[in-house]
Amino acid sequence: MNVFVLNCGSSSVKFQVINTDLDLFETDSDRCVAKGLIEKVGSQEAIVNLQAEGGAPFKSVEPIVDHRAAILRIKAWMEEPTTKISGVHGWDDLHGIGHRVVHGAEKFTKSVRIDAEVLRQIEECADLAPLHNPANLKGIHACTEIFGEKLPQVAVFDTSFHSTMAEDVYLYAIPYDLYAKYKVRRYGFHGTSHRYVAYRYRKVVGIPKDKVNVITLHLGNGSSACAIQAGKSVNTTMGMTPLEGLIMGTRSGDIDAALVEYFAAKGLGSVTDIFNILNKKSGVLGVSGVSNDMRDVEKAAAEGNHRAALALTMFANRVKKYIGAYYAEMNGCDAVIFTAGIGENGAKIRGMICANLEALGIEIDEARNVEAVRGKLMKISKDGAKTAVYVIPTNEELLLARDTVRVIRDVPREW
Repeated sequence: MNVFVLNCGSSSVKFQVINTDLDLFETDSDRCVAKGLIEKVGSQEAIVNLQAEGGAPFKSVEPIVDHRAAILRIKAWMEEPTTKISGVHGWDDLHGIGHRVVHGAEKFTKSVRIDAEVLRQIEECADLAPLHNPANLKGIHACTEIFGEKLPQVAVFDTSFHSTMAEDVYLYAIPYDLYAKYKVRRYGFHGTSHRYVAYRYRKVVGIPKDKVNVITLHLGNGSSACAIQAGKSVNTTMGMTPLEGLIMGTRSGDIDAALVEYFAAKGLGSVTDIFNILNKKSGVLGVSGVSNDMRDVEKAAAEGNHRAALALTMFANRVKKYIGAYYAEMNGCDAVIFTAGIGENGAKIRGMICANLEALGIEIDEARNVEAVRGKLMKISKDGAKTAVYVIPTNEELLLARDTVRVIRDVPREW
């Protein structure tokens, strides 16, 4: 099956066309035959980047007024005679559309086929993810307008993997009535990434799903950790929103909630203004004063910038704290897994995070750590270390494509 995987942001449309089927899942012979990204959607100068497998990239700057226009632009490119996509000559050769949807609240614990009722419920979740769900919905509505019932559409939720967390884990210590009325609780995010690398780990070591006991670290501009026990998410660092937990590129992570009132009293603006600071001006950027890009911060630290070095240490220590907490909660684990942009590329950060964790059986091999780069699955722990450490490239788009196939064919979900 050829699956069109769509990830719509507030001003961007990212896609892949993945050839996958149930009989390919075990052999990992799925193929990404086309991919692309349209940025600055809604402007007269949208940046268009499209590429078919094995072909030259197509790049242009052109007016793209909305998400519907962006998807139509991708459709037109795919149907051009000069565009050669293996197994796909046009939209008639696509069999389904898989949408990334950030927040499923308590309504969605697995991927589902999209219909009018599912759309209504996704819209009800929008106030929990006001920056994400409305954009995801724009992509769904655009595809519905363009294709009608021609192509089945499937929603894959970032939060669903964490729906296995226990009540004592996902609840906040606030009046229970507020949870009951407003569903204020920890939901967690990056579920597709945590789920994928846990799956890849078990395939590498050759164990069944219920024997997977690992801590996964999705470290990028947005970062989260997840405790996975017996193959299920039992805890994760992000909360009701992606602001909670680890220090991130521009997000503060865990803070004293009273800071919001304190900042307001100091004249820093409205609650909205303050949360803009916490979401977009804090984290690695806020501490370093240099950048939210870890590469720039590492360079500045190497040149003697104290605040940059401080940001690296704070970032690593927060991750280390959660590794220890989850290790204790799980009564040990078999592996720690790094993934995403920083997790896959950041040898220095990986080293800082794993330093002085010998008491947990974590010892990395420095040569292996340096060798591990994006796209390369590697075990970077020392031979004989009690707790293995892996770098496993994430592939959220592949997981979306596979879930789309499973839902369309109505087969039980397996990682």
